[in-house]
Formats: sequence, structure tokens, C-alpha cells
Amino acid sequence: MSGSQQKRSMQYGLWPSPVAPQSLAEGLRLSDVAWDSDGETVVWLEGRSDRGVLVCLPAGEDAPRDLTTTLSVRARVGYGGADFGVAGGWVYFSEAGGRLYRQALAGGPAEPLTPAFGYAAAPAVSPDRRWMVFVHTYEDVDCLAIVDTGGQAWPQKLATGADFYMQPCWHPQGDRITWVEWNHPQMPWDGSLLKMGTVQSGSDGVPRLADVRTLAGGETTAVFQPTFSPDGRNLAYVSNATGWSNLYLYDLQDDRHRMLTADGADVGQPAWQQGTRTYGFAPDGSALYYVRNEAGFRRLWRYDLQRDTAADHHAGLETYTYLEQPALSPTRDMLACIASSSTLPARIITLPLDNPQAACVRKRSASESVPEQEFSRPQAVSWPTTGGTTVHGLFYPPSSTRFQGIGLPPAIVSIHGGPTSQAVASFHPATQFFTTRGYAVLQVNYRGSTGYGRDYTDALRGTWGVYDIEDAVSGAGYLVEQGWVDGGKLVIMGGSAGGYTVLQALVSRAGFFKAGISMYGISDLFALAATTHKFEAYYLDQLIGPLPQAASLYRERSPLFAADAICDPVAVFQGEIDQVVPKAQADAIVASLVSRGVPHVYHVYAGEGHGWRKSETIAHFYGAVDAFLRQHVLFT
Repeated sequence: MSGSQQKRSMQYGLWPSPVAPQSLAEGLRLSDVAWDSDGETVVWLEGRSDRGVLVCLPAGEDAPRDLTTTLSVRARVGYGGADFGVAGGWVYFSEAGGRLYRQALAGGPAEPLTPAFGYAAAPAVSPDRRWMVFVHTYEDVDCLAIVDTGGQAWPQKLATGADFYMQPCWHPQGDRITWVEWNHPQMPWDGSLLKMGTVQSGSDGVPRLADVRTLAGGETTAVFQPTFSPDGRNLAYVSNATGWSNLYLYDLQDDRHRMLTADGADVGQPAWQQGTRTYGFAPDGSALYYVRNEAGFRRLWRYDLQRDTAADHHAGLETYTYLEQPALSPTRDMLACIASSSTLPARIITLPLDNPQAACVRKRSASESVPEQEFSRPQAVSWPTTGGTTVHGLFYPPSSTRFQGIGLPPAIVSIHGGPTSQAVASFHPATQFFTTRGYAVLQVNYRGSTGYGRDYTDALRGTWGVYDIEDAVSGAGYLVEQGWVDGGKLVIMGGSAGGYTVLQALVSRAGFFKAGISMYGISDLFALAATTHKFEAYYLDQLIGPLPQAASLYRERSPLFAADAICDPVAVFQGEIDQVVPKAQADAIVASLVSRGVPHVYHVYAGEGHGWRKSETIAHFYGAVDAFLRQHVLFT
């Protein structure tokens, strides 16, 4: 008998799945990995429920051990990131309350380095281990600051005047510092500056910056991740000056910039968080290893600086379709990174660069007890939309080794947040939760998404609430036209900016989708403009238009003011202490649903902010979504 004949026929969406809500709740979040100065010891950060825990695998040891047991490691500058740095046998990290600490990798208690005010991120230790530069924010004023690594002196401001700072980096000789800064109204991916200053000792012995100059970037050109070569001769960085984010090299002696990569693919990514990395130098400085994004799939590439050639270096890594946070050992040809695929949850891996087949798994984010063949694999798809523009996405068909469907499957049209972001081919728990139950999933990279060049990203300027809805609807229509899904059982789902698209689609295309699922979605653009945090203070000016001039557009594109048009069932999920999209946004839309008797469910999660961290929240969320879909999509 064939494999398909051996499968049991059962209605799509009702397949017993090996992916249980509780199993998703028990997974870890792997967010960053780094080497110590010895090039042998590796440290990474795990998110365990609502705590961040640093884990160390010392040189020569077989098993990792926890470093932080009572403090929760979490940087809270903007959307977070750059939580820790490692140097000279110590890890330097930001605690959730905002203070910087250091802790010996050999063991012992954590020692505070900064007082308890504001928030800190991106600790970068000087080559002589005496000083640490970091990004600091307090009462919406950001700066680069410096403190001695023993925490004996009060921190001092090092660079001020810009609205935002990120990615400070020391020259190997300790005589220069480079960083990225930008100002309102730009976002960091719109326009930012690559700065460099000379380090001089002040009268109090604390380093000061002199001769600060701009090396690259501008109001319409973004720069990203400055990194000095091991010998200090060159400074690498990423720029989108050509319309794609390419690698560049700046020769400090010749004062000359050279573009290295020049093809139609992105090396960089939008800096929503501090500390994002996409490349690193080989320890001898002869090459750059970088991850290259093609349609959401990220592969390892190598640029040979001596031969000026780039080549795919993914051999041995074919198991993985998405690599994150590459970290190069400073002493040997070894890479550490976070690796995953659509069928493999994220792992911390290390691999010899001259023999990728010898990659070692150092940590798994999940049990991996579900066989890979149970999971769905994505297909990059494209379809035409308004005006003939081509839109992109990733399509996941239903997947099971035990069941086959009857008729056509229901489809989840998934909308990513941001909206300046991208659905990528990493492991996506929600997607596999649905596909293993018999749903198809389309992850829409609507116009405005990253990964397809700057023109594609910029298409959403002034058109948010229009193009994202059009592309979600046309994407769903494409699946129906191909005969892949049931056009009567389409669901739209998204969080944050994706939740906004869900609500606006239910308003403007009532009846097209069978139901909607909104997680911490925006309902009132006026309220968002009034309450949003510093990082996004002018973001809506780009996406919609400036107030008060664009007030009519804000009203037209705010789901709340046309909420009486929503007639399809809606599931609304919200974090109680969300500071990005406050609970009032969800309350307002739900009040309209209640007053008109529109079928809905509403869940508010205590202690949760913009996204779910607690295990109990994650387990409840997936169970509630499954029940909602059974009631309002499968059984109607």
C-alpha cells in the first residue's frame, strides 16, 4: 500500500497533533550567543518562561551550566537585545531592572557595576578589560556611557546629542570607538550614521571621546553593525545605500570605503533590537562570514578579502534554513550561532569553518521529540496584486504522517508584526501547531516587508492599512485559485502591527475571512500616536502621515471607528501590562463586539507585556485558539 493509502481520513483541522499547547509552553527562547576572549568558552542566553538565564559551556567541559540563578537577564532599551557581553573570563549583563552586572565564568555571585536608574544594554569591554561602554536610556534620553569594569566609579556619559545609539565597538588597540546613531523622525533602517571617535584619557582618568566624525550613512541611508577587523586596519559595516543591505569595508589607513557584496539579497536586517548581528571576521581577518537572506531563507556565505570573492559556505548546514546571531571565535576558525529550520526548533550550534559537517549541537530549545517528517516545510510563493506588483510569502501545507484530509484544508493567513519585518523560514511554533492539525498556513510578506530590497519595504510608506490588507486578501485568493485551500474557511491572524491588519481587514473586507485572531493588535491609531514609546514616536508619520494633517487617514484606517462593520467572529488576546499597544486598545474594540453581539473571545494575560513569555500564558493561548477555530471555523 502507498503512504497516502495507509493514512486515516479525517476532517482537516481536527487531526490529533503531536504538538500540544503545553509542549510549546515548555520550550526555551534562544536569543544570543558569544565567545569569551579565549575563543573556547561559549555563553548564550535562554528565555525560560518570564526569566532570562545566562548559560556557559567552558572550554574542555562536556556539559553547560547556568551562570545566573536569581537575577533575570534582560536588556530593556527599546525593544531589548544586546543583553550581555563576554570578555576575559567575565560575562557582563543587563538585569531586567536596568542595572549592569558582571559575573565570573568560573563561578561566584554577580556584582553590580551601575546604579539602579534607567536601563542599559550592549555592554562592550575595552581590549585592556578596564572599561565598558554601553547604551543607556533614562527618561527618554539616550546616550553612550562608560564605566570601569570593577564598578568602582560612577558611570559617565561618553556620547550624547543623538536620539538613539546602538552597537558600540572598540578598536583592537583601544584607542577608538565606533557606533551607530540616529535621530527622529528616522527609524534605524531608514537613515542612521556610522560614527567613530578617538579615545583620550580625561583629567579624572575616565576615557573621553575626541575627533568624532561620521564615516557613513545619512538621513536616507542606513548603516548597521560596525565591526573592526582583528588587526584594526579595517572597519566592516552594512549599508543599504544601493537599495539592498550590503557588506562594506572601510580602510582606516587609506580612508577608503569598498562595497563587498553587490547582489540582490540582504545581508543586514532591520534593527528592531540592540545587538543584532549578521556577520563576523575570521580570527586572522582574511575573510568575513555572513548570513545572506533569500526569500526568508538564510544561508552562510564567506567573503574572501584577499581574493575579493564571495561564495556559499552552507555545505554541511543543509539541515538548517535559518541562521541567526553568528559569532566568530577570536582565536580559531569556529562559528557559533542560533540555527533552525521549519522542522527543527532553534539550537545553539558550533561548527569548524573548515569542516561544517562537524557541527556540534550545544543546546536545544525544545525536546525535538516530534519527528521532523510530521512538520510542514515552507514553499516560497509569489502572486500578483494591485497594479501588477508581485507580493511574496511562505506557504505551509497541512502535514501529518498519520492523517489525510477530506476536501480542501482551512487556511490561516498569518500577518507578521513590525510592520517593517519579514516572515522567515525559521522554526515557527504557531505555524506547526496549525499545520499538524490539518490547516494550511500562508505567512504573508506584504509590501513593506524587509528582505526584498528597499523599494519593496518603502512601498508601505503612507499606505499602511491599505497594501497590507490588499496583499493578505490577494494572497488568500491566490491559494484558493491554486486549489490549495478551502475559500470558505479562511482565517486571518496576527500580532501587534499584524493584529492591526487583522482588525482592519475584518472592517474593510467583512465576510471575506471566516474569522480573525488578533494578538495585542492596534485598534485606534490616534491613541497609538499619543501613547507610543520613544522608539516609534514618528513611525506613524511614515506609515500613515503626520498629524494633524493626516487626521482623516488616521480615522479612516483605525478599526475602532468602523468597528460596527465587523461581523465575523474575532478572538482577541492582550497582555495586561503592554506598554507598546496598551490594553485600552483591545478593550475598545471588544466593547464594540460586545455591544453588537458579534461572536468573540477576549483573553487578558496578567503580567504579560507585548508578547507572551510565561509558560502558562503560552499553553492557554494555543488551547484557546484551537477551541475558537473549532467553534467558529470548523463546525459552522
